[in-house]
Amino acid sequence: MALVELNDIRKSFSMGKEELEILHGINLSVEKGEFVAMMGPSGSGKSTTMNILGCLDKPTSGTYIFNGENMNELDSDELAVIRNSKIGFVFQGFNLLQKTSAIENVELPLLYAGMPKKERRQRAEEALVQMGLGDRLHHEPTQLSGGQQQRVAIARGIVNKAPVLMADEPTGNLDSKTSEEIMKLFKKINEEEGTTILLVTHEPDVAVYAKRIVHFKDGMITSDEPNRTVKKP
Repeated sequence: MALVELNDIRKSFSMGKEELEILHGINLSVEKGEFVAMMGPSGSGKSTTMNILGCLDKPTSGTYIFNGENMNELDSDELAVIRNSKIGFVFQGFNLLQKTSAIENVELPLLYAGMPKKERRQRAEEALVQMGLGDRLHHEPTQLSGGQQQRVAIARGIVNKAPVLMADEPTGNLDSKTSEEIMKLFKKINEEEGTTILLVTHEPDVAVYAKRIVHFKDGMITSDEPNRTVKKP
């Protein structure tokens, strides 16, 4: 059984009296442990698809099966539980709380999950050490470089040990050298932890780290093939 499965996913938005369909029957299956890059130009539907995969939005029609469970049948509270316990997120803009230390930012998913303070502090510290930030635990975002902030965001994404990590343009605000460092971290997480990674990007230099590349155009998948030139960490 696939870990993630989209079947004939369609998504429409109201534009005045008209309905504008932006996803036209997406079919996608992802096995546990895969590293998939979703590529395409702006407006191609890749980020809308990612929002559905991350339970941040619901499709207009079609079915989304996650770990054997139909996401269409869950209410907003149940979807929130899935997001917090089964999926880690990393975004282009880092989305860190200002005036809040790195370790406190990383603790947030565990705080929402009700984990005791001592345990969540230990887990957050371990995740930051894994990201090479053991000496930046108590630094606030303004005291960190862009690359360090994204490392904090990745630590927050993996701290709940979720089976899936979803990243939407995670290198979009970073220079090429820092982008390469971040992608090597994703590759390491996938290979050493077995975490399934779904990555949205429009950059070929980023997608080359994935094991599989899915191309989107005009709200449809135009190709879905193994990456035969995977870049090594």
